[in-house]
Amino acid sequence: MAEAEIGRVIHSDACVAEGAAWLADLDPRFADALAQTGPLPLRLRKDGFDQLLSAIVSQQVSVAAAAAIWKRLKDARLTGPRKILWASDDEIRACGMSRQKIRYARALAEARIDYKALRTTPTPEVIRTLTEVPGIGTWTAEIYAMFSLGRADVFAHGDLALQEAARILFQLNDRPQERAMREMAAAWSPWRSVAARTLWAYYRVAKDREGIR
Repeated sequence: MAEAEIGRVIHSDACVAEGAAWLADLDPRFADALAQTGPLPLRLRKDGFDQLLSAIVSQQVSVAAAAAIWKRLKDARLTGPRKILWASDDEIRACGMSRQKIRYARALAEARIDYKALRTTPTPEVIRTLTEVPGIGTWTAEIYAMFSLGRADVFAHGDLALQEAARILFQLNDRPQERAMREMAAAWSPWRSVAARTLWAYYRVAKDREGIR
């Protein structure tokens, strides 16, 4: 798959710095935000089934609770698709998973996604493939494309922290909703993932508290 079809892929801190410099040249408000945040984090993760299973585990629970459940799943060796399919509901539930999350975990395992193929699949198709799985929403799919696949030009338009950071940085009267956020972010292509990193970092500065991990 040619780079033109999947866009730039972020591999290193140098890629993030290149995107940040491009955004700073594009809009002085990004330059101001970056001056306050300092260098942006790379935040790349590995790809694969366990990354999406971890996202399911994290839904609607605290960071500490999600970490505890994930540790129990790892200790029980229940982080792979075959193990999830072979395990009983009681075995998975003993790790702290709710009935709904067990259903989502099994659906993800049954989907038999070709994670290696996703690495060279255009981002819109990646998002479509992932969101066909019950329990995987658009936000989760966008975050996977951004950090597990390193796509440079994807943005989580429905993310509340990004919306609030945009409201503050661009001095908007109201927090931009998803449609408005999508229209704003279009101007930040081909570095929308770096714009997201900037806004997350700026959110922490502006709110003086930790933003979305």
